Amino acid sequence: MTQRKVNRWRRDFLHRALQGAGLIVLAGCDKLYETETFQAILNTAEGANRRIQRLLTPKDKLAQEFGEKDISAVFRANGNPAPNTPEYLADAANRWSAWRLEVNGLVVQPREFSLAQLKTMPSRTQITRHDCVEGWSAIAKWKGVPLARIIELVQPKAEAKYVVFRCLDTNSRGDHYYESISLEDALHPQTLLAYDMNDKPVPVANGAPLRLRVENQLGYKHAKYIRALEFVASFEQIEKGKGGYWEDRGYEWYAGI
Repeated sequence: MTQRKVNRWRRDFLHRALQGAGLIVLAGCDKLYETETFQAILNTAEGANRRIQRLLTPKDKLAQEFGEKDISAVFRANGNPAPNTPEYLADAANRWSAWRLEVNGLVVQPREFSLAQLKTMPSRTQITRHDCVEGWSAIAKWKGVPLARIIELVQPKAEAKYVVFRCLDTNSRGDHYYESISLEDALHPQTLLAYDMNDKPVPVANGAPLRLRVENQLGYKHAKYIRALEFVASFEQIEKGKGGYWEDRGYEWYAGI
């Protein structure tokens, strides 16, 4: 089985599992879904899946990279709508002169970076495929700062195990998007804080001014509209303890492909 078929099988399996979880709720079993016992079963299953994925996938495995001719004509802008606050819209008009990336949490040197400062750092460019759990894929060219460089500058403390991405976009109820990955995945050479897409600044629809690229995981892990990074020791420090906006709604935390 080719890697692409493996990726598609995993994506389809997760999609079916999510539909199944939704049917449980729609069938009137939401009380069961919310019980500690049922949640423990789900968490145990995900933990087993994550351990199996780690055993089967070398931590330094590189995602496939493509050529310029493979870049997709269209790259969907799905997920939450772009932020529409006056501050965001004004900063977009001013080419993000006021935007700052805050880096805090369990680090020795909390820092703050402007977009201009990030662009002066050593960068990486890669052409990769984005695989969405909804069933579509697209290839784009990304340029940005390897997250490993930021980690080097802020010096995470020994107890730091995860990086949380705080974002500017919200849903209709005002819930801010957030996501998290392990420190191990954050140090992967293809994990980028991307500011360019296809040789131009990342469009607003695709996450401007800065978005995450974590190429060995499904698309919902690729946080957009990033405003801050927070280093934490455990999931208990991350909102509802599940590690991300979509994870709080039933998605798996580890979405390796």
